[in-house]
Amino acid sequence: MKIYKQKLEIKSATQIEFIDITDKVDQIISGSGIREGQVLVYSPHTTASIVVNHNEPMLIQDFMRMLYQLVPVSDRYSHDLFELNRATTSDGRSNGHSHCKALLLGVSKTIPMERGHMILTEKQSVFFLELDGARKRDVIVQVMGL
Repeated sequence: MKIYKQKLEIKSATQIEFIDITDKVDQIISGSGIREGQVLVYSPHTTASIVVNHNEPMLIQDFMRMLYQLVPVSDRYSHDLFELNRATTSDGRSNGHSHCKALLLGVSKTIPMERGHMILTEKQSVFFLELDGARKRDVIVQVMGL
């Protein structure tokens, strides 16, 4: 078995943003030389997620509305009470809601590959889901197989 790893750099522009990285992951798979196996797409961040779904603008609006309803920004999050939690350092963001959303969605997806391509339907895309933007982020793509 062969393993190939590469980092993608992502720049988000808004607080919650669905960034389609399907083509970039496909390029990494092509460059790996691996034809059969699986690809792991991983976000090493606690306020971002990796999801697979349909890239349709109205549906993405529905997803965003659902995320805001499930985990409202305006709720009180203990994480945001920085003055009570001086033992840790902070970048000053009140982002407890972002951490909670990421917990629900997860930080990685493993997708099977066949003939050098992800096995996705025509309606599936791989998204980096920014939950605490705008900022620079990394995504680790690890291709494993033969």
